[in-house]
Amino acid sequence: MPRFLRFFSVLLVVFLLPHLALRAQQKKGTAAGKLSVRTVRPRADGTPTFPNVNRLAYYHNKKALREIQRAEKRKNWTAARNLLGTYVGQFGIENFYRDTNLLWRLGQLWEKAGNADQAKVYYRLALKHRRQDLKKVQLYYDSLEQKDADLYVPLKVYYDLVEYRKNIASFRPPKGVYTSMGDAVNSPAEDYGPTLNADANQLIFSSKRKMRGIHGVVDEDLYLSRRENELWTDAEPLPKPINSPYNEGSACISKDGKTLFFARCECPTCHGNCDLYVSTFKDGQWTMPKSLGAGVNSGAWDSQPTLSPGEDTLYFASDRLGGFGLSDIWFTVKQKNGQWGRAQNLGPTVNTRESEVSPFYHPLYHVLYFSSRGQLLNFGDFDIYKTYRTRGRWQEPINIGPLVNGKGSEYYFTIDGDSKSLYYARSEEKEMKNLDLYSFPLPMEAQPLAVTHVEGALIDSVSQKPLNGIVSIIDTDNGIEVASKYLRDDGTFDFDLIEGSHYVMLIQSPDFFSVEKKFALKADTVMKLMTNSIDYKLPLIFKNIEFDQDKAAIRPSMHPVLDRIAVFMVDHPTFRLSISGHTDTKGDPDFNMTLSQDRAEAIRRYIEQKGKLKPNRIESMGYGSTQRLKDIEATEEDARTNRRVEFRLIKPEDDKKPDAGAGSGW
Repeated sequence: MPRFLRFFSVLLVVFLLPHLALRAQQKKGTAAGKLSVRTVRPRADGTPTFPNVNRLAYYHNKKALREIQRAEKRKNWTAARNLLGTYVGQFGIENFYRDTNLLWRLGQLWEKAGNADQAKVYYRLALKHRRQDLKKVQLYYDSLEQKDADLYVPLKVYYDLVEYRKNIASFRPPKGVYTSMGDAVNSPAEDYGPTLNADANQLIFSSKRKMRGIHGVVDEDLYLSRRENELWTDAEPLPKPINSPYNEGSACISKDGKTLFFARCECPTCHGNCDLYVSTFKDGQWTMPKSLGAGVNSGAWDSQPTLSPGEDTLYFASDRLGGFGLSDIWFTVKQKNGQWGRAQNLGPTVNTRESEVSPFYHPLYHVLYFSSRGQLLNFGDFDIYKTYRTRGRWQEPINIGPLVNGKGSEYYFTIDGDSKSLYYARSEEKEMKNLDLYSFPLPMEAQPLAVTHVEGALIDSVSQKPLNGIVSIIDTDNGIEVASKYLRDDGTFDFDLIEGSHYVMLIQSPDFFSVEKKFALKADTVMKLMTNSIDYKLPLIFKNIEFDQDKAAIRPSMHPVLDRIAVFMVDHPTFRLSISGHTDTKGDPDFNMTLSQDRAEAIRRYIEQKGKLKPNRIESMGYGSTQRLKDIEATEEDARTNRRVEFRLIKPEDDKKPDAGAGSGW
């Protein structure tokens, strides 16, 4: 296998965006698709539907509650679960924070029935909508989720591993690097809210670069840049009547490029702080924007529109009253007369008691991306999630991972139709107010087609006990980045990948030599991997370390083993290595002593050169025939046993000498 395939690279994307920007219309719109909608079939996760969410505020039925209580008293758990499930299925929006205890109880009844997956569905709902401390629910949920938790490797460890592996010339450097869109797009002011047309050759975004009036009031407008020969042209403001004396931003555009939805704020005709508007391109110019009306807009903040692939549904963010949290994702459906219907809430699976903003509907698949601070797996303040629509219902949102989501806030993003690049606004940590537009390759966790499940376990082949380590996946067909994870305590791991691609799996640990496996993904896959852990008290002796008689030259047959040792030393820069050469009793003892020393030093030089290791991490010593394993060499096999090279890996805590390696360990 080419050695570069063992290399996994990383992105660090830390978006630190000012929270005040959430109150403006500075969010992103959607990219329009250029092909028909394609089907993605992720696994259904048992997420229920709640038909009353947009019909009534609160559901209460005293008779039904009494029946549930009677079933509980009789300890008829099946009846209680069925009755309570029916009752919870009638919830309106207010029930989710007023009757959170019923969600918790339903989860307990499912757990009592042995259905942990369904129990977690209701525990998650209780936790996402709680307005009081629910430590017991959290403990219940954590106990069930522990065996399936995603243990992502911290980004610092990523970077350390990348730097160490760069020491080997044949390894390739990281490909996933964010790229500024340059001075043609970005300005000294804030630039954000990108959206692409269907061909991904036109970028519309929001910017605060323009000032108006003698007092220099910021004028937020929409700007356009075109891609020409892989470069973006100088951004120009969209003409009137799109831009106006008021603030415009957060646009999305139809597939044919002739309909533009956007937010306009603080205007005399606005129903609230920001309203949604639409304009069409006719006879070479944009028409006068029209409000989507009181059925869609509210007396609050309505912004960040995104079109479904069929362009019959418009999703947006709003902080209007009557939702689940501080701001929610809402949607409106186009009616037969061409008008947009009454806005509806997307429901309690996506929305939480906190804020959901920045929706983006993938142009080709039924996958909705959005930003949230109320979901249960969160790396920072606001993170980006994706949710799949399966059988008419939105599934539990999935965090798209630490290669996108950092310690700050992530929103303002869009994805091209080919799912190759993510466009987003990003601010440097020390310049939090200066947002610029960037792009980078879309990692696996954010890919819409990453729905094929791979799971496995790594077991010690001798003790049959689980091993610890870091597991990395490399997509060798597309070069798509995949965030690495720690093996769980039981040795298990899992990933969602793209079916039809070829992958290399690399599992690394101080306790064993790297485990590598190539596989082509054709369906959901379960694998069991076995390896031997390293016993640091015993020397490592490899049978294929065999020199020509009376010579110390490294033979090609030795390369695979020595390469593995070199990689291990690169991956573990605080470890040291001791090499000792030994001969049989034949011949002159002085010659054998010199020969064993030469052989040990030849191996040392090979490993140091292969791994480009710093000096003094490897010590080599020849002992001739003075340390025999077989005192009497009665057979040729006895002599071969004595002719050996021993390797001892020295852990940092066992090494009394100063460590000469660079960086830190695992």
